[in-house]
Amino acid sequence: MSKISMLLICLFIFHLLSAASVRGRKIGIYEIKKGDFSVKVTNYGARIISIFLPDKHGRIDDVALGYDTVEEYENDTTSFGALLGRVANRIGGAQFTLNGTLYKLIANDGANTLHGGPEGFSRVVWNVSKYEQDGPYPHITLTYHSAEGEEGFPGDVLASVTYALEDPYKLSVVMKAKALNKATPVNLAQHTYWNLGGHNSGDILSNVVQIFVSHITPVDEHLIPTGEISPVKNTPYDFLKPREVGSQINELQSGYDINYALDSSAEMKPVAIVHDKNSGRVMDLQASAPGVQFYTANSLIQKGKGGYVYQPHAALCLETQGFPDAVNHPNFPSTIVTPGKAYTHKMLYTFSIMKYWNSC
Repeated sequence: MSKISMLLICLFIFHLLSAASVRGRKIGIYEIKKGDFSVKVTNYGARIISIFLPDKHGRIDDVALGYDTVEEYENDTTSFGALLGRVANRIGGAQFTLNGTLYKLIANDGANTLHGGPEGFSRVVWNVSKYEQDGPYPHITLTYHSAEGEEGFPGDVLASVTYALEDPYKLSVVMKAKALNKATPVNLAQHTYWNLGGHNSGDILSNVVQIFVSHITPVDEHLIPTGEISPVKNTPYDFLKPREVGSQINELQSGYDINYALDSSAEMKPVAIVHDKNSGRVMDLQASAPGVQFYTANSLIQKGKGGYVYQPHAALCLETQGFPDAVNHPNFPSTIVTPGKAYTHKMLYTFSIMKYWNSC
């Protein structure tokens, strides 16, 4: 893609998004950049809407799936690039009990609650509290006040996310939350759909992935965890050694959509490495959360940027998080946040170029 074409696309998206509003609140687009590395964010859902990176030939591509207009994001059912909350992933039966009180949520995934409910954090307008486009520390901080009773959850929560660029080719994501008056579950996750070959380059089945995790939390037919924590050894979920995404995907019903229980107890843990052999791009992910949802866009059929139609397996997601349905499984790491004890979830993406990965 030429620099002129990139500029025209950026100006087109800026025009469409910057003039939009939801419930009277202005929606904007904000770019942070370091040289040929840039990330664009909108305050509608605190979403990452594009990530431009060079490949092994110096070509710049957008490696995040998404849309061209804010209207498409408003009607989105995929959560492209969204900041998910108050509780990402699923809550079984759309209910939980906390301190003796039963809380009934809004079901939006059959009988379950998914990604905070139908009007979760991905469908609200966030406030931009800090923004520095370039310089030594390009970053943007967005905040959202979630009121008591929103989607059925107890208490008021003040949430924030900071996206920042660091050298060389590093994207930092720091999610924070405070329970202002009551204990409440909080599980924030960043839901970018990655295709390191470029958002319109086809499927990711030939991507080589290594996930540094030896256990998963198995699920039932509704994707609700059973409460078990099972080893990946001798299963299609074993990515302890790097291999192609598609190498065993046919052994699963539709593809990967499972939470891995990270092995390390360190503050920042190695999570995964993804290598797109055609472009040479590599993404290395570290995070502070106890789990990561590996998802391969199994049923995706969606018109996206530039009219390109994304097909099943057009991207992969690595959503670091607390365990799904942790509020209903006492043996899982707790996702309950109490007043006076803040929640912090850090992610660090490091991008590089590798023409060959000899261990693959």
